[in-house]
Amino acid sequence: MNSNPVNRDPVNRDRGVTGPSGFTAAGVAAGIKESGALDLALVVNEGPGQAAAGVFTTNQVKAAPVLWSQQVLKERRLRAVVLNSGGANACTGPEGFQDTHATAEKVAAVLDVGAIEVAVCSTGLIGERLPMDALTAGVDKAAAELAATDRAGLDAATAVMTTDTHPKQSFQAHPDGWSVGGFVKGAGMLSPNMATMLSVITTDAALDGDALDAALRRVTARTYDRLDVDGGTSTNDTVLLLASGASGVTPDPGEFAKTLEAVAGDLVKQLQGDAEGVTKEVAVTVTGALTEAEAVEVAKTVAEDNLVKTALFGSDPNWGRIAMAVGRSRATVEQHRLSIAINGVTLFADGHKAADRAEADLSGRDVDIVVGLGLGDGTATVLTTDLSHAYVEENSAYSS
Repeated sequence: MNSNPVNRDPVNRDRGVTGPSGFTAAGVAAGIKESGALDLALVVNEGPGQAAAGVFTTNQVKAAPVLWSQQVLKERRLRAVVLNSGGANACTGPEGFQDTHATAEKVAAVLDVGAIEVAVCSTGLIGERLPMDALTAGVDKAAAELAATDRAGLDAATAVMTTDTHPKQSFQAHPDGWSVGGFVKGAGMLSPNMATMLSVITTDAALDGDALDAALRRVTARTYDRLDVDGGTSTNDTVLLLASGASGVTPDPGEFAKTLEAVAGDLVKQLQGDAEGVTKEVAVTVTGALTEAEAVEVAKTVAEDNLVKTALFGSDPNWGRIAMAVGRSRATVEQHRLSIAINGVTLFADGHKAADRAEADLSGRDVDIVVGLGLGDGTATVLTTDLSHAYVEENSAYSS
């Protein structure tokens, strides 16, 4: 691994999947959504390489597109990804899987590639079949509009939105001449493993499928899997990583992972900021756990706790609710070693109150919670949000 420091440019949110060379994209209105909004995206790897990797939901109820894409990615190769919003194609039986297969075959025919080289992603309401006539016509339309422009990448990012309020994309170039770009959608049903989320990431680095898979799994564990808005692990969660090799540069594995993590981490931060009903962007950091896994367990328990989240919505630094959540986690916790700080003020230490809770200011949007367990070297940070009236209202009305 290269030990020399690398001066990277900051991430750029004006570019996305078409930022790296060798990729074209499009986002069109296929008529899947009654609103007439963009609802079908196509991302194509023009090569010369077609290596790919993917990470999918851990939910045992998996949508048809997830089952299909898991199968085709056994070859670690993709030429294209087709994504639709306006319907999840989840819990739709054998017919739903046939619809996914037909979608891949349609893309393959239009692009003159094999269906086994096409991943399919869907997002939206669970339980309804997709309008296949509209979808297949949309594939023709998207294929005719494929371009390598930043506008085309933004259109693709826009076409996958459901309750998102704006498209989310990110890009970073490496000084050695290769780059990584991507987009993501997601606003609710967010508890990674993965989040309720579709994400496509591209790179023009020259890497094989095994290298991409190793990097993606490493980075996913530290980015997508560290966002927990509401504890809901979706049926459709998918992150795909495609490499064109168009730069001709094979990067150091560590350098590639760092750049990939910068882009993925920025996409996750955008997911947090656009979560349904969000008024507080919260970082829960746990230090001193016996292991990193136990630190993640504690942080996610705090992040998902509704009593903690409602207190944050009320700008109430109620450390008692945080202590309760820490104590009910499955990690090792010793009360007399426990400390809790909110926005830089230690409110609880050594098993008892350490300061008046009014000393912690939660009037702003950003909230930092630091839980010290005092038992080991394990540490982790999980991002979350508060639980607001708007979140309840939006999710109670979503199916209509």
